[in-house]
Amino acid sequence: MRKISILVMAMVLLFGCKQKSIVHPAFYFWKTDYHNTKPETKYLDHFKSKALYVRIMDVDFDPERQEAVPVSPIKFSDPLPPKVEIIPVVFLVNRIFYDTDSNKTKILANRIANFVDAKVKQAGKPGFAEVQIDCDWTKTTRDQYFNFLKQLKAQPLLKGKMISVTLRLHQVKNVVTSGIPPVEKAMLMCYNMGNLRKYGDQNSILDQHEMNVYLKDFVENYPLKLDVALPLFEWAVVFRDKEYAGISKRITENQLSDKKLFKQRGNSILYDLLLDYPAAGLKQGDVVRWEKVSPQDLLATSTFLSRYLKPAERNLVFYHLDTDLLKHFTHEDLQKVIANF
Repeated sequence: MRKISILVMAMVLLFGCKQKSIVHPAFYFWKTDYHNTKPETKYLDHFKSKALYVRIMDVDFDPERQEAVPVSPIKFSDPLPPKVEIIPVVFLVNRIFYDTDSNKTKILANRIANFVDAKVKQAGKPGFAEVQIDCDWTKTTRDQYFNFLKQLKAQPLLKGKMISVTLRLHQVKNVVTSGIPPVEKAMLMCYNMGNLRKYGDQNSILDQHEMNVYLKDFVENYPLKLDVALPLFEWAVVFRDKEYAGISKRITENQLSDKKLFKQRGNSILYDLLLDYPAAGLKQGDVVRWEKVSPQDLLATSTFLSRYLKPAERNLVFYHLDTDLLKHFTHEDLQKVIANF
């Protein structure tokens, strides 16, 4: 009987414990000029990051030219570190797929392939194994976008290379209407979950409730291999007369503590501007919502994801590699998040 009990306990432990994922930490780089700075490179070294996801450019629709054009392409003032591979990322504004046709998307695919190849060489790299397309496609643009992805894959310069895409929470839950991109892998974007433009004291960057609604019953069965992206960033969302007025890049958390300028609403993340602030383009009465992510938020998110994602070998990518953002997180903070998977 004792042998049987030990055997039963062993089987419970064997099958009751979920297999851990093999996680490769990495970072996004989302600035327009790459400098090989020591603090940022140290982060790559510390976490043994083998790859850096580098935003190459945005692509948006130019109404005057009536075509998709590159916006704010990256400049490489320094080459990437020798041991770090580059994964080029191209952000496509969804509207470029409105009222388009197969010939236009084929031209776009060709231009992107050539542009990416040239930028990778500027980064000091002989080549790349993966290119990521970042687009929040919708039901109305789905077919055009998916056709574009197939045309991109067929480009001679991308022969043998992996095409991956970004994946928003709503595209996981609404898989029937959103469709499955014709690629091998997707990056699950676990940030920008809430309604940024909605007035209130909610944090639109990271919302545990939204993850529960959109992922809990759906993400485990998503048919593509999934990497994961988590946020490190913060921002000041401005409202005027309770209407969204934009994100201010000139407001810092330290400025919000200036009681001559701002008054915090209780313990909320809302701050009332007490007088005009021309340097930041703000007016008296404007409301700033300061959104950020804490180490505890990241840990809770990783706990949730580890529970519902299929165990796999995956990249865990932090957005993004910036010393001003990274100072809010210790190496131990991020290591705990990584270990949680």
